[in-house]
Amino acid sequence: MIRFLNAKIICLLMVLTPGLVLAQKRESKPNVIFIYADDLGYGDVGAYGATKIKTVNLDRLSGSGIRFTNAHSSSATCTPSRYALMTGNYPWRVKGTDILSGDAALIIPLDRITLPKLFKNAGYNTAIVGKWHLGLGKGVKKDWSNRVSPGPNETGFDYSFIFPATADRVPTVFMENQRVVALDLNDPIEVDYRNKVGNDPTGKDNPELLKMKASPDHGHDNTIVNGIGRIGFMSGGHSARWVDEEISTTFLTTAKNYMRENADRPFFLYVPLTEPHVPRMPATMFKGKSGLGYRGDAILQLDWTVGQILDEVEALGIKDNTIIVFSSDNGPVLNDGYQDGAVTQRNGHLPAGVLRGTKGSVFEAGTRVPFMISGPNIAKGKVSDALIGQIDLLASFSKLLKQNVPLGEAKDSQDLWSTLTGATKTGREIYVEHSEGLALVKGNWKYIEPNAGVPYRKSTDTETGNSPEPQLYNLRDDIGEKNNLAKKFPDKLKELQKLLQLEKDKK
Repeated sequence: MIRFLNAKIICLLMVLTPGLVLAQKRESKPNVIFIYADDLGYGDVGAYGATKIKTVNLDRLSGSGIRFTNAHSSSATCTPSRYALMTGNYPWRVKGTDILSGDAALIIPLDRITLPKLFKNAGYNTAIVGKWHLGLGKGVKKDWSNRVSPGPNETGFDYSFIFPATADRVPTVFMENQRVVALDLNDPIEVDYRNKVGNDPTGKDNPELLKMKASPDHGHDNTIVNGIGRIGFMSGGHSARWVDEEISTTFLTTAKNYMRENADRPFFLYVPLTEPHVPRMPATMFKGKSGLGYRGDAILQLDWTVGQILDEVEALGIKDNTIIVFSSDNGPVLNDGYQDGAVTQRNGHLPAGVLRGTKGSVFEAGTRVPFMISGPNIAKGKVSDALIGQIDLLASFSKLLKQNVPLGEAKDSQDLWSTLTGATKTGREIYVEHSEGLALVKGNWKYIEPNAGVPYRKSTDTETGNSPEPQLYNLRDDIGEKNNLAKKFPDKLKELQKLLQLEKDKK
């Protein structure tokens, strides 16, 4: 009789408190949201020292979890960083992982583990909402009127809402689960990165139609879409072409809808945003608000978007069971193709903070980026100087999810879950940074291998870090990498040279 009554009480509790039962059922499977900024620098965030711009929501996220001061993307540009994030492998080991055009084929291997596949294997629903830039299909030529695959869905995402490359490259359209959104089949899309197609005006021939002037030597003088010259030529798809001022809110709305539809089951949501990458054309509500030109306005828009995601997590009642990670794909750049006030209205702002270099540089500012994580079982209000890389998220989440990474795959990813939660202060022993050349960091020491490339790129005002001589820096005493100690510490130089060579020799 007692057992019968207990069973009835349990059933009654399940009916009256479904939320409690759901929470108990999902306790070991927290949601994970990874927000990825584009070209956001170490010094662009208030929590990292920015004083000329307010990032209240990023600072709020930082205060609710751990802020890492020595976190890195794998590379100083976007495509290779995203490749490393997805695969757990250094991109410089693989040919064809440089910055991709908008018509490039998919570069993510379909027969290997990826970050979203890891979550799928653990029973998660997975989604990407935002910038992709890892190629689509099996070749350059594509039929944009039909399904374009393989792409995000084949690499592990149950749901995808993306644009193919970057906002300054054609095709300037959204794609949902392999299909172009709002495409009129009577106006088919054609894309070409070598020869002009169609009759649309170009920035080169019709500069009077541009909303903002393009800088010389950047290639943003091809097909004009929404008053902005792009890289590459495009014809057709006029009903499907985006309006730049609405890109961010379109991604945000889609991400929030996904969260609402999946709030009752564990999900992994990857949100690679477009700010503050060019062309910077923020929504009207942000234009002129930063005093730093459109780049600053775009950062305000990014910060607001992060705040909206944080608020949605709270509104859905899943805050206590949701891990949120925020970072950037590489360092900052000001002059990147458009005259948008980023340079002329800088107003003393230091996008790289105390670091040397920019996007595209092997100096620290190229890959050392903001990185924050918060959520259940993660320390709050903590700052860590542990050396970590975005490439380590795959192996680290495998630990959390109790999923084995197949032998020989994601070989450059290290399990740093205890570091990410704040349980330990220890990070990586060594890390390889990548731009045109390679650098290796071990402890406080950094070695940059000799490189025959140009030391300074005028078009983007970039100190590349390239030099025919080896460079050695003590980042503890010289985080700005001003004093080359290669000749003063030959033994340390040889040690790091040997370590880098061992990394390069790995198969």
